[in-house]
Amino acid sequence: MSDPDFPYLEAHQELSFPSAEDATAEGIVAAGGNLSPGMILSAYRQGIFPWFSEDDPILWWSPDPRCVLFTGKLHVSRSMSRVLRHRVFRFTLDQYFSGVIRSCASVPRPGQRGTWITGDMIEAYTKLYELGYAHSIEVWQDTTLVGGLYGLSLGGMFFGESMFSRATNASKAAFIVLARLLEAEGFDCLDCQLPTSHLASLGAEVIPRKEYLAFLKGSLNRKNITGSWDFLLTNHPGCVG
Repeated sequence: MSDPDFPYLEAHQELSFPSAEDATAEGIVAAGGNLSPGMILSAYRQGIFPWFSEDDPILWWSPDPRCVLFTGKLHVSRSMSRVLRHRVFRFTLDQYFSGVIRSCASVPRPGQRGTWITGDMIEAYTKLYELGYAHSIEVWQDTTLVGGLYGLSLGGMFFGESMFSRATNASKAAFIVLARLLEAEGFDCLDCQLPTSHLASLGAEVIPRKEYLAFLKGSLNRKNITGSWDFLLTNHPGCVG
């Protein structure tokens, strides 16, 4: 839960968190504060992200090791290549952020009970979307939203937050197309936070937190691409097929 006495930070305001290197064994760096734009963006710039359950205090994490996909190391299986080549899905960017984040919160995942994407998280990341920092990729079959992914962009980094699927291969398709677009735009990395077999099959790997933090520092020197990303698919149509 947010601390009512903690100041609301606008996007241009910064906060110094405790060092990520001093996190607990589980990866917790700090607790408390709020989900204002400046606090969330400050956290990501320092290798930290919020992750907590409803009615719990806000917890700020920096796991060790960290799961990442370096652009250029994406793995696309033959079966997924066929899915994309045959245009099973249609893709959009930043056209239905609210639908994606709410679907990520509500669509059940195997082996997972409930969701960490609380109402406060939805509100906070929707605000970051309105400010041009958060982005979504939508996967459609006809007019039905069947998959998607959302996250934040800073410098040469895209910080993936969550993805969902209501159709076979829809979340994989979202991840692949987004990763291709990021590479085409010169991004360095898609931060996946925590490893899963699903991410590993797409080329994601784990690196020590110390290595991640050093890489992050250099990548943040790149210029931000804020605002709507709907132009990326027009600029790079080959990333879809």
